[in-house]
Amino acid sequence: MSDTYDPPKTPLDVLHEDAQVIVVNKPAGLLSVPGRGEHLADCLLARVQAAFPQALLVHRLDRDTSGVMIFAQTPHAQRYLGQQFENRQTRKTYVARVWGRVEPKTGTVDLPLIVDWPNRPRQMVCHETGKPAVTDWRVVRYDGDTTRVRLFPKTGRSHQLRVHMQALGHPILGDPFYAEGPARDFPRLMLHSEELRVKHPEDGISMKFRALPDF
Repeated sequence: MSDTYDPPKTPLDVLHEDAQVIVVNKPAGLLSVPGRGEHLADCLLARVQAAFPQALLVHRLDRDTSGVMIFAQTPHAQRYLGQQFENRQTRKTYVARVWGRVEPKTGTVDLPLIVDWPNRPRQMVCHETGKPAVTDWRVVRYDGDTTRVRLFPKTGRSHQLRVHMQALGHPILGDPFYAEGPARDFPRLMLHSEELRVKHPEDGISMKFRALPDF
């Protein structure tokens, strides 16, 4: 994360709105929730609440990750959706561009993660005390020295996708924490929450929300 916080001034991109939920497309470079200090007050939650004062937080995306985020309109919806995330009942699909040629074309990373305290917020693999973390991947296409992949996290650990791809030897392009050299030299973190499937708080029917990446 850079020392200066200069979030994009793009207007709120609402993908879906009803009496229970609001779904938006978060831009890269914008915090999900406010950080410590007045200079970190601008965030997606504040922007959503400016338009929908009753909106409640359900989950988060990293500052540099873009894509689908869902907010609750009622306390009931917040609890209902929060339980789905906690119990791993949501289905999440991410798109990423990573360094190198990923082979084979499909696979699973099963590596436990823990915070790297001296270097937080970085995370690291730890087989002794790490919490379980599982990610499936599938290659979309190869592009020179990089690969476009879809990532399907089965757990929701902090920085999970970023650490797992680095552990495979294919860091996500533009990652300020886990990429080095030419893999880091990109204008943004090439990670996007493309699709989220949840059960709607009102009737329990499965709904799918989707936003295409801009990279």
